Amino acid sequence: MGARAAAPRADKRFTSAYLYAAVCPASGADFALVMPTVSTAAMSLFLNAFSRSLEPDVQAVLVLDQAGWHGARALVVPDNITLVPLPPYSPELNPVERVWLYLRERFLSHQLLNDYDAVVQACCDAWNALTATPERLRSLTSYPWLPCVNA
Repeated sequence: MGARAAAPRADKRFTSAYLYAAVCPASGADFALVMPTVSTAAMSLFLNAFSRSLEPDVQAVLVLDQAGWHGARALVVPDNITLVPLPPYSPELNPVERVWLYLRERFLSHQLLNDYDAVVQACCDAWNALTATPERLRSLTSYPWLPCVNA
């Protein structure tokens, strides 16, 4: 009976960055930030930055899942943004889920990156590659029910 070959041990240390994004399925317009954490405070920072990027007369509606930091009492939501939570356990209804899948499949998987700065750069490069073609972003996020969302 043969012996199983020893596999090299992987380095289990890792670092992460988190991509926060808002996309307009109709136009392909986008806004994104790469942040070091996922939290209510980070989500509040994202919403504030996104709010400031909007034209003065625009009211943005963000469809999002019910992750704890999306609806926490401490979340600060600017007046020009309305959050529309999806039903629990329904990721298939969240338009941005296909964006995350696309980015992972095309740009962000099967890589070894040297450090946090490299992770952030990979996220930025992936997002910029995707948003360079607004029609791709529109096709990934267009759901037939979206025009029916009433805030």
